[in-house]
Amino acid sequence: MNSNYLIELEHVTRLYGTVIGVNDFNAQLKPGAYGLLGPNGAGKSTLLSLLTGQLVPTRGTVRVLGESPRNNSRLMRKIGFCPGYEGLYATTTGLDWVTLLLQLHGVRWRPARERAADCLALVGMSNDMKRPISTYSRGMRQRTKLAQAIAHEPTLLFLDEPFSGLDPIGRAEMTDVLNDWIGLGNSLIIASHVLHEIEALTDSFLLICGGRLLASGTASEVNELLFDSPSEIEVDCAEPYRLASVLMENELAVSASIEQNSHGTDTVRLKTLHAGQLWIQLSGIITKNGFTVTRVKSADDSLQTLFNSLLKIHRGEI
Repeated sequence: MNSNYLIELEHVTRLYGTVIGVNDFNAQLKPGAYGLLGPNGAGKSTLLSLLTGQLVPTRGTVRVLGESPRNNSRLMRKIGFCPGYEGLYATTTGLDWVTLLLQLHGVRWRPARERAADCLALVGMSNDMKRPISTYSRGMRQRTKLAQAIAHEPTLLFLDEPFSGLDPIGRAEMTDVLNDWIGLGNSLIIASHVLHEIEALTDSFLLICGGRLLASGTASEVNELLFDSPSEIEVDCAEPYRLASVLMENELAVSASIEQNSHGTDTVRLKTLHAGQLWIQLSGIITKNGFTVTRVKSADDSLQTLFNSLLKIHRGEI
């Protein structure tokens, strides 16, 4: 394997008994920032555990910065990890906890204390770092976990759903912190099931589901997949039955259902195999037929539809 790569995964499979966590995963990533995108249960946390050496692959080879991460203390000094689980000592303060973890990296107490205080202040914990962790909200615990992940100044950061529990202001603040960190030339892998959280940090994505790598690329390439994949679209219209009929006749939808929405109007829910074609032609059809349309949107704002479609394509069902 080439040590110039940030991450190298070669036919990596991780089994939990008869359950597959990661399935024949192959990837080579150069230094930079990447989003690991997938629905809950897709295998993101398992993959991060393999990359941080907490798990070993059942089959295949994992390399991080050219080395095996398992029981590799030298490599761990270069890696920061913000886990999805809590893992905090409730009776200690945030400041004591981050200080202790820095001491485990070999930093003396006084400089560790100063560095811990600086990092906690950076993530917005200046006024609360001396309180017991048991009194922290979930968002405050997330901030504290991020502080410990960057405190020993790693060059590569792994984040597992780091924005979970944060309010919109907290998400914006953490995004700024991470963008500044990336701007210093550091690398980052962030796992999330929310596209816009990752888009705020990077335009490079790995899409996984069922432990498999389904697609990879930039934000525009991911959006192309979203745009021209089977999906559902909702249209609020004054003549829902006629609109549905026209779209079916033009083979832009494979099925349509009509239901009343909370605004007292009717919504046409369309299923299409080629969302891109429908979006392109829809405005012309509305204008030509004189339809009164008040709203058009994707029926599924999450990526689940995309993942389901990619899985069907992988299985040869589409």
